[in-house]
Amino acid sequence: MVRGALHRLRQDLFVDAFAFRPMPPLDDAKVSRWVPWMPERVRHLLCWLPHAVVGFFSLCVFLACFTSGYSLGPLRGVLITGLCVLVAVPPVLTLFRPVGAFWLSLMVFVVTLGGNLLFGSYGGSLFNGIAYPTHLAVMTLVVLRTRPRLAVEMWLVTFGVAAVPSVLVGYGTSDLPPVAFFSGLMLVAAAAVRAWRQERQQVVETQTATAEERSRRTLLEERATIARELHDVVAHHMSVIAIQAEAAPYRVKDTPPELATSFATIRENAVAALTELRRILGVVRSEDPDAFAEADPEAPQPTLASLDALLTSVRGAGLTVEAVITGSPRPLPQGVELSAYRIVQEALSNTLRHAPGAEARVEISYVLGGIGLRIVNGAPSRLAKPSPGAGHGVLGMRERVQMLGGEMTADHTEEGGFEVAAFIPVAHAAQPAAGKNAAGEGKA
Repeated sequence: MVRGALHRLRQDLFVDAFAFRPMPPLDDAKVSRWVPWMPERVRHLLCWLPHAVVGFFSLCVFLACFTSGYSLGPLRGVLITGLCVLVAVPPVLTLFRPVGAFWLSLMVFVVTLGGNLLFGSYGGSLFNGIAYPTHLAVMTLVVLRTRPRLAVEMWLVTFGVAAVPSVLVGYGTSDLPPVAFFSGLMLVAAAAVRAWRQERQQVVETQTATAEERSRRTLLEERATIARELHDVVAHHMSVIAIQAEAAPYRVKDTPPELATSFATIRENAVAALTELRRILGVVRSEDPDAFAEADPEAPQPTLASLDALLTSVRGAGLTVEAVITGSPRPLPQGVELSAYRIVQEALSNTLRHAPGAEARVEISYVLGGIGLRIVNGAPSRLAKPSPGAGHGVLGMRERVQMLGGEMTADHTEEGGFEVAAFIPVAHAAQPAAGKNAAGEGKA
């Protein structure tokens, strides 16, 4: 234990004692919360308030020390002025080299303590009136800037070293115990404040990491859901390809062998792709096999044609909602239809969860380059219950839109509600292809 304590003492006070460790300014966001009514330029200057306070304290120490030694004569005045500079420098040095400031202040502390040999009773008054309080302030600043255990280490070093000249000089021996006790109380209080700040910082970091991990997990879960849904979409089209490739040779009399072989190869590749899709989907579903246990696995994926049923469902849950469709409705790629439906579904679910009593409006715009969605709700009429997943549904909606190359915004409105707006582009060539697939599927 002794060896470990000495090792920590060496690491804290001797290794890189004069290393450059500048104190950063206060956070702009924190200052803005404290004084939001001040101009931005003034708030930026207030970020350096701790540095200014320490500098002002050092200036006061120098003036007080210089004023006390000004009447001692030219020679003594010069020596006292130099000593006053040494007394005033350590507080400023704590802003850049805290441990080095402690050693410099300790040196001035010991020299001033033994100054009674040179200056008589003035050395004692300087020790009691200026040098000792300054050294205590330096130790307090070092503890607040570094770590709590330095309070014990600096206290032991200070009064262990100060006891030697006190005994030799024979001055201040009776004053050391009460001074040491008072210093210990001050340093313990500073160590408690520093420990509380460290604990609070760790709690904030832990909460931030937990929120990031929760967001990452939610995003992964949403991507897994999208993968399941896209499997059904892609599997449908691959099944159509396989069926048409198998039936095509029988529609033509005397099919050439080369053509029959090509159709057979197409069918084999389609079946292999379906098998691979099922295998990958099995890996995704194995982590959460009960995620969709209530849903019918054979049911088709919803599209915008099922929007009326969705609106009826949320109205039954107590939400007043109206739907407005502009443009000419037309069939869209199945992935776009599915994503648009899920975005509307999630936005209305968020309204039910976070804005009870509010009215909602769903706008769907069919335009030339794609489809636009806008879901907006008013301000809630009563308080909403706390929800641990607040804001995570927006991640899923954004992921769907970005997957299809679209854009999305989600933010609060001036009236106190919330608005989700998204645009999903649709390639012009996708509509004829979809029509051909539908026609081919009907023939098959």
